[in-house]
Amino acid sequence: MTAPSNVIVRSAQAEDCGAIFNLIQALAEYEKLEDAVTGDASTLKEHLFGSQMNSQRYAEAIIAESQGQAVGFALFFHNYSTFLTKPGIYLEDIFVLPQYRRRGIGKQLLLQVAQIALERNCGRLEWSVLDWNEPAQAFYRSMGADILDEWRICRVTGAALSKLGQG
Repeated sequence: MTAPSNVIVRSAQAEDCGAIFNLIQALAEYEKLEDAVTGDASTLKEHLFGSQMNSQRYAEAIIAESQGQAVGFALFFHNYSTFLTKPGIYLEDIFVLPQYRRRGIGKQLLLQVAQIALERNCGRLEWSVLDWNEPAQAFYRSMGADILDEWRICRVTGAALSKLGQG
């Protein structure tokens, strides 16, 4: 699929994981969360494409390229709606490098994930957006998304997850 400005949007391949991880780090920098990135490209590759020891794939990604350089990505995975009794897609991250924004690349990435959701008969596509990221919120609204003020994200990580999991 071709996006505006001669940008190619395609399914990520295993050899793209280094570039995707670099984009993840750029996203973390943009969100002022650099310290939150503790993973690495090798683990990302294993989780996107499986390994010899484990064929489990936890997520999928698409990548946007301009002149052979990765300039954006979207990473997503399936969830499930009990109310709809249908699978859904959760968009974990969508990011375009700042110098490539306002060229339709983010729109093309989001459209491709929406097309995948439709092809897979998903009941919904959802994601989170930071409360301070007003440009992203405006973009998502322009694409038809509702921002649900009445819902809050619950998260358990690290020692709290260990404690919870051990009862």
